[in-house]
Amino acid sequence: MNKPFGNNDPKLSDYVARVYAPEDEVLAEIRKRSAAAGLPDIQVAALDAQHLEVLARAAGARKAVEVGTLGGYSGVALLRGMGPDGELDTIELSERHAEVARESFRRAGVGARARVHVGLAGEVLPKLAARGPFDLVFIDADKPGYPRYLDLSLQLSRPGTVILADNLIRDGSVLDEMPAEDNARAARAFNAKLAADGRLESIIIPVLGKKVDGMSISIVT
Repeated sequence: MNKPFGNNDPKLSDYVARVYAPEDEVLAEIRKRSAAAGLPDIQVAALDAQHLEVLARAAGARKAVEVGTLGGYSGVALLRGMGPDGELDTIELSERHAEVARESFRRAGVGARARVHVGLAGEVLPKLAARGPFDLVFIDADKPGYPRYLDLSLQLSRPGTVILADNLIRDGSVLDEMPAEDNARAARAFNAKLAADGRLESIIIPVLGKKVDGMSISIVT
């Protein structure tokens, strides 16, 4: 019998979290401080952060771009996976969020290797071309913007660059041909774009939790 794509059993999610212990004191502090600062609770989950760290390490990434900084939680995970010489350019729309992220990077001991750019991702990404090509790109921002962010990311990439994007299953709502939620419609369209883009080899891995979701992994060919 074929294995299902994902599993939304919270007991399984709790088991994996206990065994792999994805959140240490540094990441837990970022989560708590971000909440205290009034940031929305939309950062990646602890297991997702561990996915990012392992994928960055597996890719041998030394230069990465992140679209959607928030409080710096995912950025710290990426930098950990990139090793002591890895550098991250991360883009955040809100200056208030960016300040929280800068403090997160400082406390995590990676402040010198993280550049936080404040502004619209569609405007900032082209400005990063001089620093490319990049080894890894992580997209986790406004879902309707994903197609444009992907196209701009490809301009910063080389063959072998890893491009990741989060929140692409949305508890199964992408199954509807016309989802009621705007973000679900955007995720469904983005999945179709990834699958059809001849420049990429792509797949989605499931994310364990109370709701079913997924993170795409694409390799530039």
